[in-house]
Amino acid sequence: MADKLRATQQLEQLQARYVGTGHADTTKYEWISNLHRDTLASYIGHPQMLEYMAVGTGEPMAKLRTKFVERMIQPVGKPPEKED
Repeated sequence: MADKLRATQQLEQLQARYVGTGHADTTKYEWISNLHRDTLASYIGHPQMLEYMAVGTGEPMAKLRTKFVERMIQPVGKPPEKED
């Protein structure tokens, strides 16, 4: 019982510290948005990966980086309508 409580407390601490880990009230939309933002940030932060994608798409790295930054605003489209 104490191990389960300790694990739950550690998870809550991680969730409070890092937004991307989610929490019990995280919606599917929020979770997927965080996942996509993390992926795009990783592409931008690793120049070799960005260069690989730029060569594959035939676009300059700077243009591709700009596209990725713009996509981070709404990575999976508009949020769903909230139900009352």
